[in-house]
Amino acid sequence: MGYRSPTGAFAFAAVLTFSIIGARAFDETKYPNWKGQWVQLGGNQDSPWDPTKPPGAGQQAPLTPEYQAIFEASVKSAADGGLGPDPTARCIPAGVPRVMIAAQPMEIVITPDVTYFVLEQTLRRVYTDGRKFPDDVEPSFAGTSIGQWQDADGDGRFDSLVMETRSIKGPHTYDASGIPFHKDGEAVVTEKLYADKTNPNILHNEITTIDHALTRPWTVMRSYRRDDRQTQPEWSEFICNEDTSHVQIGDQNYKLSPEGFLMPVRRGQKPPDLKHFQ
Repeated sequence: MGYRSPTGAFAFAAVLTFSIIGARAFDETKYPNWKGQWVQLGGNQDSPWDPTKPPGAGQQAPLTPEYQAIFEASVKSAADGGLGPDPTARCIPAGVPRVMIAAQPMEIVITPDVTYFVLEQTLRRVYTDGRKFPDDVEPSFAGTSIGQWQDADGDGRFDSLVMETRSIKGPHTYDASGIPFHKDGEAVVTEKLYADKTNPNILHNEITTIDHALTRPWTVMRSYRRDDRQTQPEWSEFICNEDTSHVQIGDQNYKLSPEGFLMPVRRGQKPPDLKHFQ
């Protein structure tokens, strides 16, 4: 589900202000030209996390037995009429790393100390000023990201941005199929973003997730295409509209009839427990 926060314009205005303030000390020639509008290379709104594999079970996510069972149960619940495993259907932000699918156009703004990724309703700040991760930080859907610019080919210009993100707020999933993260919120996501060697209008992002719901680190490659057909890109506002015909009571999902009455979503579903009502 795509959506863009109406506050995004104000956040981006702040980004531009900071960029202008630091312009005198900022040598743009040392950094790659990633200006413009970037969109995912191939795929659509419901693209699977690993674009080289089928969605859902076909992703072959390296889940632990416990979280494989959680995933399968959530998929079955959705098939039986439940809310489903995708939290964005309830207007919960996609968060990192899923937001880097770039289902909606993405903008990258490079400044001396911070690189900004303007995505849907999320503004990612990747600090490149040499700071360390704080000992105590409030989790957020964008998480806390610290990065480092690298000159991989030794030509004196930065060409790769290596990032690490922690303190990512849940609930969140890898994609619309609902592949889950561990509920402890201790996932660590690393990324290496760089331009294609033969086409500067294509970026590759090697994303690795380390999480207690996985049996091993899970690495996928996401790629983006710069829409160079537009000299002045247009940016649309995407608003999330939650499906209010569904009502969750306890761990059960019900539907509202046109008259406003609770209705079951599957055969044999019990009425809601009265303890949830005052």
